[in-house]
Amino acid sequence: MAASRTPWLVLASVALLALLALSGLDPYDRTTWLMEVAPVMLALPVLWGTYRRFPLTTLLYICIFVHAAVLMLGGAYTYARVPLGFQLAELFELSRNPYDKIGHFFQGFVPALVAREIMIRGDHVRGPRMLAFLVVCVVLAISATYEFIEWGAAVALGQGAEEFLGTQGDPWDTQSDMLLAAIGAVTALVLLSPIHDRQIRRLDP
Repeated sequence: MAASRTPWLVLASVALLALLALSGLDPYDRTTWLMEVAPVMLALPVLWGTYRRFPLTTLLYICIFVHAAVLMLGGAYTYARVPLGFQLAELFELSRNPYDKIGHFFQGFVPALVAREIMIRGDHVRGPRMLAFLVVCVVLAISATYEFIEWGAAVALGQGAEEFLGTQGDPWDTQSDMLLAAIGAVTALVLLSPIHDRQIRRLDP
């Protein structure tokens, strides 16, 4: 299965690199772009380096691709200025650009599947209830760590961190970010666990 997917994964990697370059051609703020796309720059070498000994499910590769696209779009415009967000704000009569909430939803959705796959294939946990509980705990830990990073950026960069933080004047931005990550994790578990299990069984029969 892994070998038959290799050409498609190479093509997806090339597409991601092209999108990464495109997003960095003329970003709204270069520092913000670099901080927003840093997870993509870190994840790609890890995925390439681990492909032969620990290939992931096709479902997870697709989700990672989508998540990377969300990050790169947010990096190019900054989250508060993504055109899609303005369209959604107008459609739902929102007071702010909600694109950063989409990003935090995916920050829960995709890591939940990553954690789930590692736990199942490594036989680290038994029982679906404990698995779901630990997956959500991992997602919330990742979300909290990201909020610490944002706080550190705010302290280090001062006013220059405003584009990276993307709070748009919301005093509860941190809490709502973590809530969206938790919702993303639960959504992934509810919607994708059956197909994820089938693909894991095909990888590790």
